[in-house]
Amino acid sequence: MSFDPAKPTLLCALVRHYDELVDYVRRRFGDRGAARDVVHDVCLQLLERTEKEDVRTPLALLRKISHDTAVTRFRSEHRRASWLQPVSELPEVACAAATPTARYDAEQEFQLLVDAIASLPPRCQAVFVMHKIHEIPQAEVAQRLGISVKTVEKHLRLGLAACRALLGR
Repeated sequence: MSFDPAKPTLLCALVRHYDELVDYVRRRFGDRGAARDVVHDVCLQLLERTEKEDVRTPLALLRKISHDTAVTRFRSEHRRASWLQPVSELPEVACAAATPTARYDAEQEFQLLVDAIASLPPRCQAVFVMHKIHEIPQAEVAQRLGISVKTVEKHLRLGLAACRALLGR
């Protein structure tokens, strides 16, 4: 990507208004360090995609992109934090070793899941792995595969049913 100062681009606008964008995100979400990270993420997004022509108000668009990126980051951090359970004291044993029988049972169950996923039709398997294993949102899976979100939901139902059937649940 070449930079032509005569032709304003979103990336040039981001560089020109960097501090303003950081302050904008900080005022809305409170943390200056996180605000810098958000603006850096926006910069990466701009570098990774082709730029749209004829952006009339690049600062407004950058604010919108920054806000959306900050909301997405906040939601994922909130979701991640909800998975963690605070512990006032550490247990004496960090991890109790699994018994050989428990390990064998877990390996058998894992192999059943692998076999269930492998037995799915190719499109269904791709949808299931993208969403359940790689945690890609359904809308993005649909976009990447060129199918509707309803079709993604159908494939996920079929995949879950196959896994449950092989596990006997």
